[in-house]
Amino acid sequence: MWIYQKKLEYPVNITTPNPRMAKALMAQYGGPDSELAAGFRYLTQRFSMPDNRVKATCNDIGTEEAGHRS
Repeated sequence: MWIYQKKLEYPVNITTPNPRMAKALMAQYGGPDSELAAGFRYLTQRFSMPDNRVKATCNDIGTEEAGHRS
């Protein structure tokens, strides 16, 4: 069973919003050229690779890109 609590891990107090920075952060985390998109591309391309070494490399790069998100 899961309980959803809308609570941040660390307290955040934004005094002056910065839309330019927010746009840059969103593009980095979820845009078409983001690390998330790159990681998904590597992880899906691995299934079409004929060589196991290339599959392993795509898997390693994809998981490394996913690790950048945390």
